[in-house]
Amino acid sequence: MFKRTLWAVLAVGLAFTFAGRPALASEPANLSYHKQDLRVYVDSGEYAQSVASVALSANKYVAKRIARGQAKGEKLAIVFDIDETTLSNLAHILENDYGYVPKVWDGWVAEGRAPAIVPVQIVYDTAVRAKIDVFFITGRREADRRATEKNLREVGYDTWTKIFYKPETDIMLTTAGFKTEVRRKLTKEGYVIIANLGDQDSDLTGGYAERVFKLPNPFYLVK
Repeated sequence: MFKRTLWAVLAVGLAFTFAGRPALASEPANLSYHKQDLRVYVDSGEYAQSVASVALSANKYVAKRIARGQAKGEKLAIVFDIDETTLSNLAHILENDYGYVPKVWDGWVAEGRAPAIVPVQIVYDTAVRAKIDVFFITGRREADRRATEKNLREVGYDTWTKIFYKPETDIMLTTAGFKTEVRRKLTKEGYVIIANLGDQDSDLTGGYAERVFKLPNPFYLVK
């Protein structure tokens, strides 16, 4: 009798919890299968190929756009995200079985061991050689500045105009809102942002860039 009552209470509770949500046709696939799919995606080389394909398209566009813009005397800029765009945290992600533990993540950032994502670094090099302004806009916090910039320099990102870190004071500010506002301010300063590269929709939505290039990231989501 007690078990029946308990199940009844749980059923009512779940009914309230999921009220208003669309019903699932069936139980979602077990998380372990999703992790297996991710491992195959990485180990097969498909992830690296997808990154390289996006970066190649970006580099072709950026090179042509720089030449056209400089001929017109435009104040050109390019924007990069950091995590899973210019720096790879894949070793950390795999080591932690795709989980996110804030303290462990903070330790990884502090170590500054993330390697460069080379296809994207080629886009960065194209911009640097042409002497246009390079901006990083990252969801990392101000407390991460020292380790982040040391990491960037050590793997070859040693030139930039400015890096914008997400403020720690405004807990209601979304990553998308923060990054959009930074780009808005840059355009108000007269910059023409010819390209914006990131791995999250929140890196790219909101406008203030002529072209956006979305790199694959099946590992986590930032809004």
